[in-house]
Amino acid sequence: MSEAFETIVLRHDGPVARLTLNRPERLNAINKQMLGELQTALDTVEADDATRVLVVSGAGGNFSSGFDLKEQMEARPSGTKAWREILDRDFSAITRFWSLKKPTIAAVNGFCLAGACELALCCDITIAAEDATFGEPELKFGAGIVVMMLPWLVGPKRAKEIILSGADRIPAREAQAMGMINRVVAAKDVEASALALARHIAVIDPGLVQKTKRAINRAFEFAGLLDALEDALQIDLAIEGEGSIDKQQFMEIARKDGLRAAIAWRDARFGA
Repeated sequence: MSEAFETIVLRHDGPVARLTLNRPERLNAINKQMLGELQTALDTVEADDATRVLVVSGAGGNFSSGFDLKEQMEARPSGTKAWREILDRDFSAITRFWSLKKPTIAAVNGFCLAGACELALCCDITIAAEDATFGEPELKFGAGIVVMMLPWLVGPKRAKEIILSGADRIPAREAQAMGMINRVVAAKDVEASALALARHIAVIDPGLVQKTKRAINRAFEFAGLLDALEDALQIDLAIEGEGSIDKQQFMEIARKDGLRAAIAWRDARFGA
């Protein structure tokens, strides 16, 4: 059984809910509509006693390129008030995968970048294809990090190197070695591996699973995770509200010549 959405697909497969980011023509970029549909889908999963585990993946061979820059380019948000609404919406939808009472498993193929990388990090378990690519490129085009989850998983040294350099070509094996993800499997096996694990977890008493997930999460939350994420969000709000020169140039090129040209300009600055 599947629910009716435009930017995602939600199917119920016995005790496992399968959520697919479904904008393959845009590399499953996360736009305003998708964020709203994700919240609705997660409400459905949370309320359905028959659903015990959620698996999230992307259509068309990629997980997601991150938040939709084309939508942002066309909307031209400016100032703290406009950005507060955008960032609160982004933050709430992505962190929902962390706070959902039921286990969440990300099944990652292809690109998993920026906000989408943060979504995968917020999932309880992440399984990736051998050819999957992770990264946080935001600073390279003058943006901030919406959900600063990375330092909690890989430590400050690794997180600073990745985020401050805008690293966006992290291979799956390297991501696994540093603790960003759990497993690396052949591309053809990603979804099957995620579903097999989901079905294994689904056999266990759901009350026990949910309470134990909460206990693990609380260990990090007592250490300050939620406060740190909220504080980082406020810093991102200051960054976007003020607007960096790099971001202004990137968006000007994107509006004039398209996103491909803007990304080429961005990469050329770093000799890529």
